[in-house]
Amino acid sequence: MKPIDPPWTTLVDVATLAAHLDAGVRVVDARATASTAVRVVDARASLADPQAGASQYAAGHVPGAVHADLNRDLSDLSRTGHGRHPLPDSDAFAAQLGAWGIGPDTQVVVYDGSDGSMAAARLWWLLRLIGHRRVAVLDGGIAAWQAAGQPLATGAAEVPALPAYPGRFDGAQIANADEITARLKHAPGWLVDARAGERFRGEVEPLDPVAGHVPGAVNRPFALNVLDGRLRDAQELRAELQGIIGNRDPQQVVLMCGSGVTACHLLLAMESAGLSGARVYAGSWSGWVSDSSRPVATGA
Repeated sequence: MKPIDPPWTTLVDVATLAAHLDAGVRVVDARATASTAVRVVDARASLADPQAGASQYAAGHVPGAVHADLNRDLSDLSRTGHGRHPLPDSDAFAAQLGAWGIGPDTQVVVYDGSDGSMAAARLWWLLRLIGHRRVAVLDGGIAAWQAAGQPLATGAAEVPALPAYPGRFDGAQIANADEITARLKHAPGWLVDARAGERFRGEVEPLDPVAGHVPGAVNRPFALNVLDGRLRDAQELRAELQGIIGNRDPQQVVLMCGSGVTACHLLLAMESAGLSGARVYAGSWSGWVSDSSRPVATGA
């Protein structure tokens, strides 16, 4: 089939994906064909249980979907000082895309358990980093797929492998600790932290060794961007997010979270709301506190 035009680049709903699959790209017996224009990727993950995503995939997934593991495929845990989920090596990620049958013309649809925060939006961002724009998150994830009465498949999907994806990560879209340090005295609104409020304020910290936030950061918990497992209305999001960043060009805004996963969900919300161009601090809070000399703030 020909590539979808215009491509899906932020969100796609269950009805649209299902209709497209029914029109000719739904796989049979979980085997995709070389003519498949859509590649569905299951990116379910759990911070509490690294094996949960693979187990959930094996139990049932969107027919034809391949599985992406947050720790193995979407991170490089061998890197130190870059947070709990360091970015994967660009060449290794490009090779993995080829193994999933993803090429420059492939329309990719990524999903997780529901709202996209764990870790569909992470893969959506990584694909954008490597130069792929034909990628969208399934709004509502597999929960919405099942609620609509759509079928599930078991067993790993067999897809025709392609060469490594012809691209490399665009470092200009990634913020690092040096930039954050250099901008600490800027007026608030340029650095937005997507963690829950109690973690941002330093009241609790279940995952990282230090509690609190980067001085000057403002808090926008990613959960405020969703309703019933789906991203909220774009105009509502735009009004609220614009209130957070003020009159800044979104390209001057940096997003962070605990380890660079849910920050991608905040980026997805901004892009969906028409506030395009923000960047992600990949190391995020866990990377920031890996150096004890960096300042920490607590409270609101």
